[in-house]
Amino acid sequence: MGIIPALAGFLLSSAALAQVTVTVNTPMSPPAWALLERELLRYNSLACERFAEKYLDKRGYLLHTIRWGTLDGPDDAIETFYNWTLLHALGGSDSVLQLYKKAQEGHWKQYGELRTKLTDLAANGAYYKEFITQSDWFHTGEGMRAFMFQGLSDPNDRLYRERMKRFAGLYMNEDPEAPNYDPVHKVIRSLWNGSKGPMLRKATVYDWVGDPVSGRFHMIHSPAGRSRMLDFMTWYPRMLAHCTEYLDSVGDSFLNLAATNLAVNAFALTGEAKYRDWVLEYVGAWKERTAATGGNIPSNVGLDGTPGGEYGGRWWKGTYGWNFTIFDGEIEQIAHRNYFTAGSWPGFSNALLLTGDQSYIDVLRRQMDNIYAQKKVVDGKTLLPQMYGDPRGYKYDGPPTWYHYTGNLHEDRLTETYLWSMDRRDLERVPKTGWIAFLEGLDPGYPVRALQADFAQVRRRMEMIRNDTTMPETRLADYLLDFNPAATNALANLTIGAYFSRGRIWTLHSRFRYFDPAARRAGLPPDVGALVEKLGAGSATLTLVNLNPVEARAVIVQAGGYGEHRFHSVTYGGKTVAVEGPLLSVRLEPGCGAQFNFKMSRYVNPPTLAHPWDRK
Repeated sequence: MGIIPALAGFLLSSAALAQVTVTVNTPMSPPAWALLERELLRYNSLACERFAEKYLDKRGYLLHTIRWGTLDGPDDAIETFYNWTLLHALGGSDSVLQLYKKAQEGHWKQYGELRTKLTDLAANGAYYKEFITQSDWFHTGEGMRAFMFQGLSDPNDRLYRERMKRFAGLYMNEDPEAPNYDPVHKVIRSLWNGSKGPMLRKATVYDWVGDPVSGRFHMIHSPAGRSRMLDFMTWYPRMLAHCTEYLDSVGDSFLNLAATNLAVNAFALTGEAKYRDWVLEYVGAWKERTAATGGNIPSNVGLDGTPGGEYGGRWWKGTYGWNFTIFDGEIEQIAHRNYFTAGSWPGFSNALLLTGDQSYIDVLRRQMDNIYAQKKVVDGKTLLPQMYGDPRGYKYDGPPTWYHYTGNLHEDRLTETYLWSMDRRDLERVPKTGWIAFLEGLDPGYPVRALQADFAQVRRRMEMIRNDTTMPETRLADYLLDFNPAATNALANLTIGAYFSRGRIWTLHSRFRYFDPAARRAGLPPDVGALVEKLGAGSATLTLVNLNPVEARAVIVQAGGYGEHRFHSVTYGGKTVAVEGPLLSVRLEPGCGAQFNFKMSRYVNPPTLAHPWDRK
């Protein structure tokens, strides 16, 4: 696998990194947003400590009843901590990172003790070699969110580096026990994949649901939710009925594009070209297949590499695919579950992160163009089709068609597309509300409101924790998901210019990231507030302030979450300074701050997780 032409001029030696230092000595009254940021970081951290005191034991085991399954299984248990590593990377306390690591280590051990009788997937534990034995990437990705971002704070952790390389290798045929990938046809061979390789048979309902357990639980994935406790043995048949049509597994799925997150992180940790090359080979194959299906990202690719290859060319088929309209026996009605954005948006954006090639984002834009071309306006409301294929449950007999129109306009995914392209034409479909309205100069009060809203979320979650009288024997893995007190959305938007959609598999795309040179760690240094005020294709406006009236603070500003962007110059206090690199060191005198206007290029450096002081 060679370097594609789009990489020409892109791969720069890390020796070319240069760090410029500027000093800010203009007094700035403490802005409300900065005070709120600092307090939110502090109380987020304290809330995580309180959560861990109640729900983690000394081994790092989450206090609940363990089970195999996708409805309340291992991915949900560790997903409880999904944004703790992000919180630390933003400036949360070191205890948050340590508690996450304790929980992750405990999770592998706890679920390694699980034994199932009705499915062989967890007959000897849910994990093998510390990776899920077999699952789909919608659920695998949910469970790995925090792990994927641990490298932002902890790139030199030996175990983390070894694990990320080993996990990425599961999809590069480096482990003979896990032949997940076919390099000839460029497919991950099954919807179900992991450390024990691909599932090349139909799944069973027990693979999805696992064994029953005795007891009464708040069945969060059931229609009853938290409203009442249900007897598990009584409800179990309906859980099996939920998954009776989830059995097709063979062939590649658009969900598998999320597996590229592993190789992207391995590349950013090591700089080894093989990880980058695999991502570009795999995503490149998906790009070609999507072009062959008229710009629609196929939900199934056969073992022969052809779209719809397991279904006679019907690319819209497959579990969680475009035509996944099923009868859900748990809720006893037709359900439509097309997850076309879940893996494809992270996957294609990962290729952008590695190359700077905007043609990968063109794929996502064309997919949305295809959907929007089918829109209807009913009673003044825009409706879009959510499904494509043979419309079960509808009075229709004809060729495959778009169907199941709803008010879901995919606004979060359109927002991502715009932020990755910074093409103003992409902004036309994005609502000018919230954070986007602020960036467009339409809502100057948004930062304070957003931070206050996250404060309220922390308070509500802590109230839930205090009032929770359940015991481990009445909790399943999903019960504590809504108890996680860490609120990071506003902090990510406002401090680093990152946006995370409602999709639950993450790739970090941000305009900035920060490092504390005094503490030698990632995140905003103590007393420092940051506000991303405006973003353009080749520019960004950022305000930094030191709230401490007694001591100066130093902060290293990085262009991009992984140094993938490049600063050309920065203007502040009437002065313009050349930078020409991904790093700027700023000294903020006591009680001082300034607005910085950057000229920059995006996606021009190879992403790295190395901290500034470790780069050569």
